[in-house]
Amino acid sequence: MANTSETLRRACEQLAELTGLTAESVSSFQRTDDGWRLTVEVVELTRVPETMSLLASYDVELDEDGELTGYRRVRRYERGRADRQR
Repeated sequence: MANTSETLRRACEQLAELTGLTAESVSSFQRTDDGWRLTVEVVELTRVPETMSLLASYDVELDEDGELTGYRRVRRYERGRADRQR
């Protein structure tokens, strides 16, 4: 198995291949019993000004070998907007 940074990089590449969206960052990751679970931030729609671009968070699951086994969009938001506190 590759090191952690290589695993995260490959996960972003695999997500991009499947969705056509480029990963902007990995906002969280954790090792699981079956592999890895990540949250990847992607730009879904570029707008001008950039603060109006639409981003999305995707939960991504990888197996022990770092192969993507599933993903789902869990959040969509404008770049310039922070989450509201409740």
